[in-house]
Amino acid sequence: MATKQVRIGGIQVGSIDLKVVSLKELRRFDLILRLVKAMPSSFSLHTNCSLVMAESWDGSSSRHSCDTSRHSGDSYHAKLHIEPIYESFVCPLTKQIMQDPVTIETGHTFEREAIEKWFKECNESGRRPFCPLTLKELNSIDLNSSIALRHTIEEWIQRNEAAQLENTCKSLGSGSFESDILHSLDYVVNICQKSRSNKHLVRNAECIPLITDMLKNSSRKVRCKALQTLLVVAAEDNDDNKEVMAAGTTIRTIVKFLSHDHTLEREAAVSLLYELSKSDSLCEKIGVVNGAILILVGLASSKSENVITVEKAEKILENLEKFEKNVRQMAENGRLKPLLTLLLNGSPETQLSMAAYLGELVLSNEVKVFVAETAGFTLVDVMRRGTKQAREAALKALNQVSSHEASAKILIQAGILPPLVQDLFTVGVNQLPMKLKEVSASVLANIVASGAAVESIPLDQDNQTIVSEDVVHNLLHLISNTGPAIECKLLQVLVGLTSSSTTVLNIVSAIKSSGATISLIQFIETPQRDIRTASIKLLHNLSPYMAEELSDALQGTAGQLGSLVRVISENNGITEEQASAIGVLAELPEGDSVLTRRLLSEETFPIMISKVLKIRHGGIRGGRFVTPYLEGLVRVLSRITYLLENEPGIISLVQEYNLTALFIDLVQTNGIDKVQMVSAMALKNLSRQSKNLKVTVIPEPVICTSIFSCFNKQPDVSGLCRVHRGLCSIRGSFCLVEGKAVEKLIACLDHNNEKVVEAAFAALCTLLDDGVDIEEGVLALCEADGLKPILDILLESRTDTLRRLAVWAVERILRTEDIAYEISGDQKVGTALVEAFHHGDYLTRQIAERALKHVDKLPNFSAVFPKING
Repeated sequence: MATKQVRIGGIQVGSIDLKVVSLKELRRFDLILRLVKAMPSSFSLHTNCSLVMAESWDGSSSRHSCDTSRHSGDSYHAKLHIEPIYESFVCPLTKQIMQDPVTIETGHTFEREAIEKWFKECNESGRRPFCPLTLKELNSIDLNSSIALRHTIEEWIQRNEAAQLENTCKSLGSGSFESDILHSLDYVVNICQKSRSNKHLVRNAECIPLITDMLKNSSRKVRCKALQTLLVVAAEDNDDNKEVMAAGTTIRTIVKFLSHDHTLEREAAVSLLYELSKSDSLCEKIGVVNGAILILVGLASSKSENVITVEKAEKILENLEKFEKNVRQMAENGRLKPLLTLLLNGSPETQLSMAAYLGELVLSNEVKVFVAETAGFTLVDVMRRGTKQAREAALKALNQVSSHEASAKILIQAGILPPLVQDLFTVGVNQLPMKLKEVSASVLANIVASGAAVESIPLDQDNQTIVSEDVVHNLLHLISNTGPAIECKLLQVLVGLTSSSTTVLNIVSAIKSSGATISLIQFIETPQRDIRTASIKLLHNLSPYMAEELSDALQGTAGQLGSLVRVISENNGITEEQASAIGVLAELPEGDSVLTRRLLSEETFPIMISKVLKIRHGGIRGGRFVTPYLEGLVRVLSRITYLLENEPGIISLVQEYNLTALFIDLVQTNGIDKVQMVSAMALKNLSRQSKNLKVTVIPEPVICTSIFSCFNKQPDVSGLCRVHRGLCSIRGSFCLVEGKAVEKLIACLDHNNEKVVEAAFAALCTLLDDGVDIEEGVLALCEADGLKPILDILLESRTDTLRRLAVWAVERILRTEDIAYEISGDQKVGTALVEAFHHGDYLTRQIAERALKHVDKLPNFSAVFPKING
């Protein structure tokens, strides 16, 4: 039960029950008050007040409480500087301090809302209104505002709150206990929520800086509570308080909380930062904090973060978008939409600024596609119709966006190609500055490299395309008459156009008709590496279609061939440029002896051998260009095997480096078909020289051979090659048998690639050539289990070349009677030979006829064709 005790000089002189109020008690209490008022001023009134959450007259709970019962009166009030609660401030009905005091007919004062409710309930119960204190019926229910009392109460509240706020500020100082700090922060929250004007009191009391200092407190509870308190103080667009908060490094400290592991701190920081971002002046301050926008972009796109946190992070970013600097930072961190919005809808100056900045950004491929889809048409339109400055900005942005295949194709749909080519070719007063032509050339190179069907896009009313002869001639003219930057980009354009099978022939035709081959080759010697690389890549793409022209040009100009070899021999790993350079040489006619001798004079072949050996032994680590590089090396190296006839110097070179052994090793390079094929062809060329390079051994005459018939047989000479009838070796005579290559070549006969099979088969056929011991060659094939694969090739007839080789080889094999007898029973072989006899070319039919005779399928006297040399 709530009571009031009145003490004078520490002596209790009266008490009143505030729950049940009688007239007698009221009069008694009034007397006490009069006595107090009559006392000298040296006496002070203290009340030990306990306004607890007691039941009020209407059954509701009281809203305010003041519990100081645990403190002694004088010391406590002296400490807090809190004035006592005067009885006249308290409504008799609500037992709460009045906010809107009114006086009724009896002269008693009540809270307006409470007395109005009292009168209403009297009417509803059918009674005349009466005073709740005197119980006297009233003639009038008029309410008179007690303005003076209300002002007195308000001043009293302000003085007390100021005193408590002063104490709160002291508690927020250094050295306070955690509980005191939390209690003080709670008090600030309560008074700010109670009245907006109290937020001014908090600011004027210089409490805000003390609260912001709590953000650096070692206690997580204190930090979190400080964030929440600042949010309440800053709420309701209180810009003055926000400015005070933003002083110093507070915003930087709040931003740090955004990346904290503790969820409550992070969420509180986001909420506070959102409130601060509502102030335009603070948006700039937030934006300049290092990492703030990056963290916010991450939060706004997070899939694991609290939904409310994500939404508030998004709203903060939306507020920050008011300033271009922030928009630029967002773009740097992958949030392009605000920048593109300004690019599409901003003022001309803003559009220019955003386009220029877009050209400076480093964009991910995904973002490039987004930009192309969102702003591609706008950028192309600015490039076509804008001012020179605007066109420059648009071109730089397009250069960035077009560097990804998918986004480049979107720009093609936006119509970028015609104005781009026009900008490059326009001359006179309307032409672009050379600096912008460089950018246009770069964009065009990106567009062509995208792989889109640019050859089908008309560039003008005459329906010319990028691969039309006149257009290509213009490109070639620009390449020869502009600076290095444009040269490089336009060479890259031609590289892109020659990389497509649908456009390469158009470019080849235009280059031939323009006579530009020599000028393109000259770029091999340029000091600018990027130009040299682009030109070599272009020559590589052209070489399968212009092999003879390129061979003649390289031989007719000084230095280019040597420069190409030097690029190949560079020891900086394996680059695309090196792979392209060796690819150019590899495509040149292998039978061009003049070119091969030029390569010999450039010391090319020892370099190639060294590079191949390093790759095979792991001295050069692989990359994405190692396979084409190795293929090119082997192809160039194999050229030397086509010039062995009557060339003792070349033969000596092959012997010195033991190339036969190298090619035997390379023929086993599984997974690189071209290396296997070229190596097998080289072995074929080398093996054909074995019969000429063998060392013939003449046995010493045997005595009495005419007298003793048992000595008539030629003596055996140990170490002789049975196929070549002489002393052979892998290094000296390139012998496949001595080099153990037969089994390796036979293994290739089962290859999926017919070209590899053809080359390996051709090499094996050299063991059955005229000038060797064919029977011993067949025996060598038998011992290596090679007969069945050869017969299988005959039966399969995979290609015309393989069928010709198979018929030729089988005919020679069937010359051995035992084998012919065995095979004669195989009907499939007979059928295959008959098929060749009926449908082969002239020479194949002759050879098939002889083979059929060996297996008795045709009578020996039946000569259908005139005899030819085997």
